[in-house]
Amino acid sequence: MSVATAKPVSETRSILGPAGNRVRVSEEPKRKSDNNTMKKPQRPRNPVPVPKIPEPVVRNNGSVDSSCSSDSSSSGGSSAKKSASSTKSVRRVGFKAAKVVPDNVVSATLSPPKISGPPKRCDWITTHSDPNYTSFHDEEWGVPVYDDGKLFELLVFSQALAELSWPAILNKRDTFRKLFENFDPSTIAQFTEKKLMSLKVNGSLLLSEPKLRAVVENAKQMLKVQQEFGSFSNYCWSFVNHKPIRNGFRYARQVPVKTPKADHISKDLMQRGFRCVGPTVVYSFMQVAGIVNDHLLTCFRYQECNSNLKKDLKPKIEDTQVLTDALENTC
Repeated sequence: MSVATAKPVSETRSILGPAGNRVRVSEEPKRKSDNNTMKKPQRPRNPVPVPKIPEPVVRNNGSVDSSCSSDSSSSGGSSAKKSASSTKSVRRVGFKAAKVVPDNVVSATLSPPKISGPPKRCDWITTHSDPNYTSFHDEEWGVPVYDDGKLFELLVFSQALAELSWPAILNKRDTFRKLFENFDPSTIAQFTEKKLMSLKVNGSLLLSEPKLRAVVENAKQMLKVQQEFGSFSNYCWSFVNHKPIRNGFRYARQVPVKTPKADHISKDLMQRGFRCVGPTVVYSFMQVAGIVNDHLLTCFRYQECNSNLKKDLKPKIEDTQVLTDALENTC
């Protein structure tokens, strides 16, 4: 009977797993491969384009990493700054370049276009106003007048406002001038009753009989004023110290119909024998003759009438005194 030789106890035996050593041994490389796949970062679905770092920067980073860790960190920071700057440059590609204009040069595209429109007038002049009335407002109304014939014409028109409107008077202006001999006071003062009754238009009188008789009587009194004051203009402007009154109203409702100054002139005229010269008529005469500037502040004619003032308006005191003395000696 043979006796089996037993292996020494000190020899180590391989322990088998449930699936055997072969399976465990084959799992070793699989685990390593799994570990490698887990460590590998997953690729995003929509990759963000990373700007390419210039080649010199990569070379510098590689040389620094091989030399020293501290240098590598500093070079990494510099490369990060450069890459950040490169990304900024990439993002600005889509912006439109701005146009640079020098300080002394005004670009035509920068200045807004000017909107041209009708000038601002007084509130009583509208787009539906009579063209003659609008032209009268823009050219004559409120302009200082110093001619005696012109002043007498405006005084007659102011009296006619009791029966006619400004547009109606202006439309008949040529007829007025023709019938009243171009408003010559010396000629009108010699009108007879027959001549007075012949002042008709289409079979009707130009004005009522009282108004026509007042025109003739005022022409006679105007000649007396001219002899006393040298001119009717000096007489009218002496009430305002030869300087027009500037009211500067903002709204049409603020413009008065008469004033204490107009009342004072009215009383003086009536004492001298003038007719149909109440305070309302006188103030209308002051407005149209430019003795008072009643254009609204918003009207473009307000400043223009102020700039058209006559410089040598006030007469010399010596000449006025000599004229007054001569008139007193004559009387």
